[in-house]
Amino acid sequence: MTDTTAVTREFEGLTIPAPGTYELDQAHKRVGFIARHMMVSKVRGEFVDAQATITVAENPLESSVTATIQAGSISTGAADRDGHLVSGDFLDAEKYPTLAFRSTGVKSHSGNNFVLAGELTIKDVTRPVELEVEFEGVGRSPFGTDIFGFTASTEIDREDFGLTWNVALETGGVLVGKKIKIEIEGEGIRQ
Repeated sequence: MTDTTAVTREFEGLTIPAPGTYELDQAHKRVGFIARHMMVSKVRGEFVDAQATITVAENPLESSVTATIQAGSISTGAADRDGHLVSGDFLDAEKYPTLAFRSTGVKSHSGNNFVLAGELTIKDVTRPVELEVEFEGVGRSPFGTDIFGFTASTEIDREDFGLTWNVALETGGVLVGKKIKIEIEGEGIRQ
């Protein structure tokens, strides 16, 4: 039987969370992205409504993650752009209300850096992705909850997921870049 009072344990020189189920803390998370605009600048945005369950396994390399993101919760700071992004031209949030991620395994690790393989689903199109995850630390909050922090990132080609809308520019190039950088920051809270 696992000692549930243990907050941490050692793994290859790292202090990591005790095994268990952790939920993404809604007050300490950001599921963000960066896209190129007109080939000259970057637009940053995030999905405000995202949930994730992280199962920290006895063998840390067998840990897993599932996440669900509400497509309609996209926010870039511009209401017109957000409206366009949830339309049929992009996410088609009415027909496809969620994006999903499911890990398939830890591919590699070095120190506090891990590569988490998984499957990302956008508009019912599922493709493999690899998240570069940095484990940020673990502890117990002053309120008695066990937490750990992490950041993760990857880059996808939006066209691989059927997000192909674009406009050619007179000066060459396109209005919206194909490559999208995904940046996630969060805390897991033990359940």
